[in-house]
Amino acid sequence: MHSRAVGLFRLLERILACNEENPNITNMGNCHPNLKQAGTPYKWSNYRQMKMRSGEALIDCLDSIEDTKGNNGDKGRLLVTNLRIIWHSLALPRVNLSVGYNCIINITTRTANSKLRGQTEAVYILTKCNNTRFEFIFTSVVPGSPRLFTTVIAVHRAYETSKIYRDLKLRGALIQNKQLRLLPQEQVYDKINGVWNLSSDQGNLGTFFITNVRIVWHANMNDSFNVSIPYLQIRSIKIRDSKFGLALVIESSQQSGGYVLGFKIDPVEKLQEAVKEINSLHKVYSACPIFGVQYEMEEKPQPLEDLTVEQVQDDVEIEPEEQTDAFVAYFADTNKQQDREPVYSEELGIAIEKLKDGFTLQGLWEVMS
Repeated sequence: MHSRAVGLFRLLERILACNEENPNITNMGNCHPNLKQAGTPYKWSNYRQMKMRSGEALIDCLDSIEDTKGNNGDKGRLLVTNLRIIWHSLALPRVNLSVGYNCIINITTRTANSKLRGQTEAVYILTKCNNTRFEFIFTSVVPGSPRLFTTVIAVHRAYETSKIYRDLKLRGALIQNKQLRLLPQEQVYDKINGVWNLSSDQGNLGTFFITNVRIVWHANMNDSFNVSIPYLQIRSIKIRDSKFGLALVIESSQQSGGYVLGFKIDPVEKLQEAVKEINSLHKVYSACPIFGVQYEMEEKPQPLEDLTVEQVQDDVEIEPEEQTDAFVAYFADTNKQQDREPVYSEELGIAIEKLKDGFTLQGLWEVMS
């Protein structure tokens, strides 16, 4: 009875902490947005969400992988793409999860206690979303196979080292000898001289590069004064009036900081041509994005569509009153080394784990009500 009470109150503390960080959230599952683009965090997915988006490519498929943290003893399949890791149970495909690389803090290998393998080496993935940490542990059921470790770690490293494709970058090492340092798969479609950056009252004269991946501007007097704007982070491209006259205005996504960048291009005809070209390239990129994550396997895996199992409707009735949250199994409390000492609760009449500072029984019960 004591251990169940301790577990219950530990769960309630977690839910209350999540709700305090997100005051408008009443259901803890809403703390985790859907995976809509490169790098967004993780979510338990339905069949449609397991399908790859445009620009996403399957890199490796590993069978006989156990989700040791949340589904210990359940053999599944791990799919490694250029944007995320997908795991699903082989026995029950609707039990699945998707982890975007952008929310991963680190990946390590340590010993884990697997129901299928016993004490064995496993991949530990520590993630963070909305100030809450989650831990995922994957174990290969196949003895002596290093693919789980090498593939996951290598692909994540490739994702981390290719952020220039996906993130807005200010004052980076973009220019060499007055020329743009091209990325793999990048092509320059236009170079426009005499472009004014309107970020200051006087403006800065520089050069514009328009490629199939991004837009780059740098000052002629100082190459390190520059900006790289990937199409992935562009929210809108318009011509607006400014105190300098008509200008090209690029608004970036909120995820990249919500910047509004203005550029002056003369004459007006040249400005209109540049806007038309940028909008056209942005449309092409949106249809088939280049995320820049490059990793080649010696043996090509099967397409994801061939590996995905159709979801079968279960012949069961779901009680809507009961609320469950699969994320609870993956909470990572890195600051907690051991259980707090038990104390007697006069209100409940049982021994419970001592509450953390700032938590009350009344507050914990209100979360569940």
